[in-house]
Amino acid sequence: MPELPEVETTRRGLAPALEGRVLTRVVVRERRLRWRLPAGFEAALAGCRVREVRRRAKYLLIATDRGTLIVHLGMSGSLRIVDPALAPQPHDHVDLLLDSGRAVRFNDPRRFGCLIFVAGDPLAHPLLRTLGPEPLSSEFDADYLYRRTRRRRVAIKQLVMNAAIVVGVGNIYASEALFRAGLRPQRAAGRLTRAEVVRLVAAIRRVLGAAIKVGGTTLRDYVNADGLPGYFRQKLFVYERAGEPCRVCQTPIRQRVQGQRSTYWCPTCQR
Repeated sequence: MPELPEVETTRRGLAPALEGRVLTRVVVRERRLRWRLPAGFEAALAGCRVREVRRRAKYLLIATDRGTLIVHLGMSGSLRIVDPALAPQPHDHVDLLLDSGRAVRFNDPRRFGCLIFVAGDPLAHPLLRTLGPEPLSSEFDADYLYRRTRRRRVAIKQLVMNAAIVVGVGNIYASEALFRAGLRPQRAAGRLTRAEVVRLVAAIRRVLGAAIKVGGTTLRDYVNADGLPGYFRQKLFVYERAGEPCRVCQTPIRQRVQGQRSTYWCPTCQR
């Protein structure tokens, strides 16, 4: 599933092509996404001028002079800048045609993604209004996370993956940040010391920042706005490396299911 670095990489790729442009036409080939596209979707967007392309958590917010298009890539979605004359592939569900002669094409094989156009404040939408702070913002610091972990028995990995606590720390990056912080993912959140929380916040910031720099992580489906994969996979220390030697101490990486997700850790480097 595309996580924060992949969505931020997509945002950075789309912004130069979209901002200031008019959406001349919208072509919908498949309405049955996570939520069905309404009958007036095309008419609502046609003629809009794009003001800004933002990101909130794993959502892209394409702000126009009439409202905001909220986009979630789901498990397998992507947005690419293409020549509209390029023949659509089977899972190319929506095209946003621009006055520049280019198009933004939404592809989603599993159809778990969504496109929702809202006229009001997008941050007040039910999908966004209860989200926690951004992990790269000043709101997410050691004092904040230490307060949120107190008296919590939930495992620390599950806590940092909770979007009400902090957004965008998905399975890959939670595993990688915990490795870099030297913390086992099964540790009860409330038992972490302040010094350990300081390390974890720094590790989350470092891992997400590094992933954004190389375009995110491609494991299966993800490509950026130019159709290219992300290259952070080459920098993974534990994720999907079960049985392989730790890159630091050579101990075999372990795997278990935690919160219905695969968790990876080094039993020597993480305590």
